Amino acid sequence: MHVVTVEQMRSAERSADASGLSYEAMMENAGRSVARWLETRGIAGQRVLVLAGPGNNGGDGLVAARYLHQMGARVSAYAVQRNVLADENWSRAEKAGVPLLRFEDDSRQKRLRYLVADADWVVDALLGTGVSRPVAGELLRTLTVLRDGAERRRRHAQAAVPWVETAHISPPQSASPQILAVDVPSGLNGNTGAIDPAAVPADVTITFACPKVGLFQFPGAAFVGKLVVADIGLPAAASPDTLLEMTTARQVADLLPARPINGNKGTFGKTLVIAGSANYTGAPVLAAGGAMRSGAGLVTLAVAEMLHPILASRLVEATFLLLPHELGVLVPDALRVLDNRLGEYDSLLVGPGLGTDPKTVAFVLRLLSTSSVSAKGRLGFVDTTTDLSSRQAALPPLVVDADGLNALSSLDDWPKQIHRPAILTPHPGEMARLLKTSVDQVEADRIGVAQRAAREWNVVVVLKGAFTLIAEPEGKVHVNPFATAALATAGTGDVLAGVIAGLFAQGLSPADAAVAGTYLHGAAGQMLAEEIGPSGCVAGDLLPRLPLIMRQLGQGV
Repeated sequence: MHVVTVEQMRSAERSADASGLSYEAMMENAGRSVARWLETRGIAGQRVLVLAGPGNNGGDGLVAARYLHQMGARVSAYAVQRNVLADENWSRAEKAGVPLLRFEDDSRQKRLRYLVADADWVVDALLGTGVSRPVAGELLRTLTVLRDGAERRRRHAQAAVPWVETAHISPPQSASPQILAVDVPSGLNGNTGAIDPAAVPADVTITFACPKVGLFQFPGAAFVGKLVVADIGLPAAASPDTLLEMTTARQVADLLPARPINGNKGTFGKTLVIAGSANYTGAPVLAAGGAMRSGAGLVTLAVAEMLHPILASRLVEATFLLLPHELGVLVPDALRVLDNRLGEYDSLLVGPGLGTDPKTVAFVLRLLSTSSVSAKGRLGFVDTTTDLSSRQAALPPLVVDADGLNALSSLDDWPKQIHRPAILTPHPGEMARLLKTSVDQVEADRIGVAQRAAREWNVVVVLKGAFTLIAEPEGKVHVNPFATAALATAGTGDVLAGVIAGLFAQGLSPADAAVAGTYLHGAAGQMLAEEIGPSGCVAGDLLPRLPLIMRQLGQGV
């Protein structure tokens, strides 16, 4: 699904209008889609306040009010800075029997305050994607009433909960009105994600035809709530063609590898995971678990020999390749063991929990580089490996994560030397080290940074974080639609790297493995947040939920 700028969406709407789908028809489709979504939430009998602003966004809201009235909702529409004298949607709502009010007729906004206090849902149709200056005047006062009213109800509901020691306290069912934003929350810049101080966070945002890029950029993304994309009938010929796309459940369902009933472990691919050190024994468990739970037929952990007793007791399904080490960190001599085994695997994950000991860095650089990399002098090490060309010929498709990326960042010309095909999975700090820049600069332009890096490095880049980005060398960028604090805990990146490597081993292309892997991981995190809450989840909680997400996708859920 394409993700668009405000200008691209306007161009698509002009094209649709020229081809026969009028602006009026698109507005009707948009408003009806808002009402139908609320109808699925049992809106009949509930109190709904529609705030209709001066532009097309307000028109969408008035259409929604009319349909909601027909659906049995107790709906009122409240116009702000809107010329209603020649407004066809206002007239239709009035003829349908919708109670209508105007800001200028509401002395000191007494009626507005009452409606907000009484509402189950408030539909924010004040300002759409066209916001270009600070919110002021009547619009500012309206949003202030909405924010204050919602906050007052929330505080009142909390104060009403009795203090008891033994009884279970259920949260109030309607602490404040649910807020549904039409297209974007009022005050959010649809291109940049900048947010006006007057903006009120939405519980749900229903955007039309294509999600806008600003909905995935902070700080505005924190105001979006649940994002729903509604079809307004835009013809395929008018749909904008962009390099930015949002991953969808249907897309990932089509990418998941087939599971023939006569398959065996070889059918579903073999993944080798080089991970772990004395200080980080959890990372290989989580990474291998991610590869297993994504469906890989066989997962082998290549680890420092001293870690084997710890890991074998936690991973009874994995096989092991024991490597030379010094005090629990891998050393270049480990390549002698790996050289004879690399060709047996369909994907290779390098990095989780390896640490940054100079000997391990030398090992990683020598393993991954397509040219001779000597650590002599700079790292106090000399290369002791066997034939480089034979190893590179046998090196499986790569996923490089965590300390594998940190090792690469120590080599100035690493993009010219890394083996391909490859997927790199940096978080913003690792990305900053690879680019020799700051985290702030990475976060200021996540999409542009990921896109440029993938092109210049000729690898697939997974820039982790809220709405993880997957950038392809050809320029396309995929936005993962999940952002949850349930994933903001140590080890979740190890699970993600394992999931991607497991899908890679099952024959997916680098881009498809990264797109599908990040979606499964994000959906599992969302499931965790809904089951447990955003706080207290641990990375291992993701593992048993990954197959459940795949089953749901297979069932079309």
